[in-house]
Amino acid sequence: MDRIIADYWLPIKDGDQRAAALYRRHYSAYHYKDGRRSDPGYRNRFLIVGPGEKMVLMTVNCDALFVWRRFIDKSGQTGVNCAVFRNESPVLSSVLIEEAERHAWARWPGERLYTYVDPGAVKSTNPGYCFKASGWNRCGVTAARKLLILEKYPPTA
Repeated sequence: MDRIIADYWLPIKDGDQRAAALYRRHYSAYHYKDGRRSDPGYRNRFLIVGPGEKMVLMTVNCDALFVWRRFIDKSGQTGVNCAVFRNESPVLSSVLIEEAERHAWARWPGERLYTYVDPGAVKSTNPGYCFKASGWNRCGVTAARKLLILEKYPPTA
């Protein structure tokens, strides 16, 4: 039987305050060493995605965040990068990832998807497991920070 999946994701704009709050709880979020926060008067304090093409997705209940970013990656990786995935919802992460993939391939057809996972920053004994459960494969490790690189190619017709 085919798996029926509802679409949990809604596209939102970078700069959404709810997305910024979820992002701050992600292990990759930048935190100043002196404990300060972004200046409350700064108009872009809720921006979470760097330059390039981007797609920011959030669940209806604002309890999961997914960010796709297509940019020139200094590491030499090509394709569309999963820059952030944070799931605080009851929905399986692998289900949310598979739905986010469909959004990415609708916008960037045929593109390779990739992400980085910091094995030292996640609690799992199998870093990147939710991506692997969604069919992603390990394709390397970055030289500098020893981040795992996971990738997925679009299905062939």
